[in-house]
Amino acid sequence: MIRDLILKNRSYRRFYQDEKIERKTIEELIDLARLSSSGGNLQSLKYIISCDDDKNKIVFSHLKWAAYFKDWEGPEEGERPSAYIIMLRDNKISNNQLWDHGIACQSILLGAAERGLGGCMFGSADKQGLRKDLRIPEEYEVLLVIALGKPREKVVLEELREPNDVKYWRDENQVHHVPKRKLKDIILD
Repeated sequence: MIRDLILKNRSYRRFYQDEKIERKTIEELIDLARLSSSGGNLQSLKYIISCDDDKNKIVFSHLKWAAYFKDWEGPEEGERPSAYIIMLRDNKISNNQLWDHGIACQSILLGAAERGLGGCMFGSADKQGLRKDLRIPEEYEVLLVIALGKPREKVVLEELREPNDVKYWRDENQVHHVPKRKLKDIILD
């Protein structure tokens, strides 16, 4: 079952924007992160929820979409995420950023996949712009943004064609292809 969820948990970049996600659902996903492991059990992560159109437009304007798609500015209106989670670290609790945010993201996105939703993590964002526009106090560091919605695109995994060609791509039918290394190539005896 966990393998199926991991296979469903892709980086989706196009969504059915009109399929809204209730705040309660987002809170349930954040609760999965809350219950996950935390280095030293410090639990320094905090979250801002965005699930209304006005706030979503603000968040969307600060994201940098799909680095390998040079001529793509991100999803068009109608294909944008219907919700976002902005993940913060409370620097009054800890300034250590080793792995908590990765564990929390995985928990949130697996929970989303279980509910038929998809998402995409953004470390590449205008974090100062987000801070300013969302009035985020200085004691909170913006770590990343998670876009959420009902996926509108198909994402398929395939083996690497060339040893170091890890770039994802879209075919003529707009199917998103993600190359993965072979298991035998990542296990060192």
